[in-house]
Amino acid sequence: MATKEYNHAVGRRKETSAVVKLFPKGKGNFTVKTSSGKEISLKEYFWGNTYLYENAIAPLVTLWKDYLKEFDAEITIRWGWISGQSDAIKLGFARALIDWNTDFRTTLKPYGFLKRDPRIKERKKPGLKKARKAPTWSKR
Repeated sequence: MATKEYNHAVGRRKETSAVVKLFPKGKGNFTVKTSSGKEISLKEYFWGNTYLYENAIAPLVTLWKDYLKEFDAEITIRWGWISGQSDAIKLGFARALIDWNTDFRTTLKPYGFLKRDPRIKERKKPGLKKARKAPTWSKR
């Protein structure tokens, strides 16, 4: 059996990590592999939330709207929640597209699609209840 050629990239945001495998000469099928092993479409994965879906595919739409129909994608997501997952997928798509064609870098860079958002959860400090929340102070 012949294996399909693809470009892959990893996108991260908060606690989320998304591996995007981009298959050229596709039909626009974006599937997500869940942790339980099921495969569902990207649109169904975001529970009909169009903002998160459009955010995830923004690099493809920015280049050219017809690129949605020219690629297939297989996405594996680990950890996080849907807003972070959407941003991780967006970064994965942008990096995979640049791996496929380096000329896309000049188009995607001004939109900020290649920048990883470095904000992560702050660690809990000793003596505090959470990262910054201190116990109630009493004078006596």
